[in-house]
Amino acid sequence: MGQDEPVQKDRQELDPAAMRKHYVSEGLAETELAASPMDQFDHWFREAATGGLYEPNAMVVSSADPEGRPSSRTVLLKGYDGRGFVFFTNYGSRKGIELDANPAVCLIFPWLTLARQVIVTGTAQRTGRDETAAYFRSRPHGSQLGAWASAQSTVVPSREALDRSYAELAARYPEGTQVPVPPHWGGYRVFPEAVEFWQGRENRLHDRLRYTRLTDGGEGWRIDRLSP
Repeated sequence: MGQDEPVQKDRQELDPAAMRKHYVSEGLAETELAASPMDQFDHWFREAATGGLYEPNAMVVSSADPEGRPSSRTVLLKGYDGRGFVFFTNYGSRKGIELDANPAVCLIFPWLTLARQVIVTGTAQRTGRDETAAYFRSRPHGSQLGAWASAQSTVVPSREALDRSYAELAARYPEGTQVPVPPHWGGYRVFPEAVEFWQGRENRLHDRLRYTRLTDGGEGWRIDRLSP
């Protein structure tokens, strides 16, 4: 099939253009927002976590290489506070290499069941090794071994090779023994510069309220309503 040839649709194939979800919501008003985006995120995150969503801490992390070519993947949020959002990864992975070379990053929390999204733009910075070690120690034993067994984003010869690497590590560090923290693995904290809270509304007239950090060096935020 040529690059520009249309896809031949089977009669039973679903048509994505016909898929529509009519959002019904009370909406989001400026007067309801917290003073800071992290406080507002905490409020929405708690509602997502208690609203039956599967892995509400799942977020899309988008990075770009120095030439501006983007890449995205889903990872799990592992912490947040007044400074920003934290996740952990292999520093030798594609996202790790890109974030070290170009720290500009975008996060998206797609809480579709609630007709909500949170979109964060900012910069990523490695967490300290003490913070990384503390989180690594909290991981299940198998996940600790997995951080060593997988050279994330690199080509692996086969599934068998990956399983063999894991088995060798499991024999070296059986359950109950301490697994050392990999030097190539750790956290990133995303410091937000702008955070948008998106609430689906009827007739595609969604509420989009965006916090933007003030540029005067202060801790304040400007709030703008964006056209849907």
